[in-house]
Amino acid sequence: MYYEYWGLTKAPFDNVPDPSMYAECHSSMENTIAETLFAIEEGKECIAVIVGDVGLGKTTSIRLIIDSLIQEKYKIALITNPSTTFVQILREIIGQLTGKQCEEKKKIDLLETFNKLLFTTFDEGKKILIFIDEANAISPANLENLRLLTNMQEDQRNLFTMVLTGQMELAQRLEHPKRANLFQRIGTYCRIDKIQSEDLVKTYVETRLELAGGTRTIFTEDAFPSLWKHSEHGIPRLINKVCKLSLKAGETNQLKEINREIIDQVGERFQKMTGPSTQKRRPRKRSIETMERTVPVQGKKFEHLPGQTRAGHEESEVVPAFQRENLLKATSLCKAGNYSGEERLNTVMEEKTGQTVNTFETKDLSIAFGKDSVIMNACSEELKIGEYKVVVNFSSEFMKQVQSSDPDDCIKLAGVMAAQTLKENPQLAESPASDPVYIWDQIKEFILRKIVSKKTSTV
Repeated sequence: MYYEYWGLTKAPFDNVPDPSMYAECHSSMENTIAETLFAIEEGKECIAVIVGDVGLGKTTSIRLIIDSLIQEKYKIALITNPSTTFVQILREIIGQLTGKQCEEKKKIDLLETFNKLLFTTFDEGKKILIFIDEANAISPANLENLRLLTNMQEDQRNLFTMVLTGQMELAQRLEHPKRANLFQRIGTYCRIDKIQSEDLVKTYVETRLELAGGTRTIFTEDAFPSLWKHSEHGIPRLINKVCKLSLKAGETNQLKEINREIIDQVGERFQKMTGPSTQKRRPRKRSIETMERTVPVQGKKFEHLPGQTRAGHEESEVVPAFQRENLLKATSLCKAGNYSGEERLNTVMEEKTGQTVNTFETKDLSIAFGKDSVIMNACSEELKIGEYKVVVNFSSEFMKQVQSSDPDDCIKLAGVMAAQTLKENPQLAESPASDPVYIWDQIKEFILRKIVSKKTSTV
C-alpha cells in the first residue's frame, strides 16, 4: 500500500468520518462538538443544529459526539438519508432504537409506537438521541413533521434530543419566518467553518500523519502555502484529497518528501477536472415590454406575474423564472403515481420566493368532504389567467376519483390536473416573463375551489 512506503501504519487522509484521526486544530468544529454535547448531556435541549458548507467535518462531528457519550445512558438512532417520506424516516428511527425491523406502516401507528418507546426508554433510565445527517435534504413538509414530533415531551423534561446537521440550505430553511415555531425550539445552533490559517493546516496534516504512525517529516515547509491555496483556504476534505494523491504520487516516483511542486501538480489536476465546462453567461437586461413582444399568441400580453423582470433591472436581481421542462417533468412524476415532483416544486418555490405553491388548506376540503356522499357530474369551467382564458375540463372520471379520495389525495389530483391543463395550453408558459409554477398554482387553486363549491352545493 502507498502509505507503507512512507512508514505509516494506515492511510492518514481517507475522507471517512474516523474519530481516531481527529486533529485538534479546527476551532469551529471543536466548539460545535462541545456545545452539542452540552445540549444533550446538561442542557437537555429538544433540538440541536449543526450547519456548514460541504467538506468541513459535519459528519465527523456527529461521530465524535456519539463516541464521547456514555453509551449506557442513551439509545441512539443515526439517519443518513433523510430524503425519504416521513413514514420511512420514522420506521428507520424506531428500527434502530429497538434493534429490530419496524413492521408498522401507518403514520398514526408509528407515532404511537414512538411515543411508547420514549416512555419505556425513560423508565429504563436512558434517553433517546436522534441524529439526522444531510438534513438539508429533508423536505419542508418533513421538517414540519419533525417539529410536531418534538411535541412528544413532558412539561418538565425532554424525553429525546434531535441533532440536525446539514449544509447552509438547512440554515436558510430553519431561519425562514414560516419556521419560527421550529427555530425557537433549537437549543444550540452551531456553524462549522474552514480551518482558519495556513499554520493550522500544517498542524492538521502533521497530526494526521502522526496518528497514522508517522515518525518523520514528509511534507516540506514550502508545501503548506500551496496546500492552503489548493484546499480553498482550509477545507478539510480538499486537504485530505490533495495530501492523499500527493503521497501516492510520491510513492510512484520514489520520492523522499512532498514539496510545493508535487502539491501544485496535484492541486492543478483537481482544478482542471472540477472546473466549469462552459463559461457562464453574463446577465443581460430585459424589460417587460421586450418580453411581452415575444408572446406569439394573437398579440396578447400577460399581466405582471411573480418572477418577472422589471424594466431597468438585471435578471440576477429578481427571482428567475422556472423552466417549462421542470414543470412537465413533475407532471410525468405525478402521472406515474410519484407525487414527490409536486413536493420538490414546493421546496424550490419556497427557497426562491419565500412562498409555497400549496396555499390551499386541507381543512377547506375536509369541511366539504365531511358532507354526505353525493355524485358530482362532469362539467367545464372557464378560468382567466392574465388576458388569457383557459377552459378546465372536469371529466366524469376525474369527478369519480375526487368522490373516492380523501382531502390530501384530492390536492394531489388537483395538482396533476393543473399540470395537464398547463401542458394543453402551452401559450401560458411560452413567455419569458411568465412563471409556470405560479400559473400551475393558480390553476390548481381554481380546481380545488371548484371541487369544494360543487361538493357543498350538491348536498
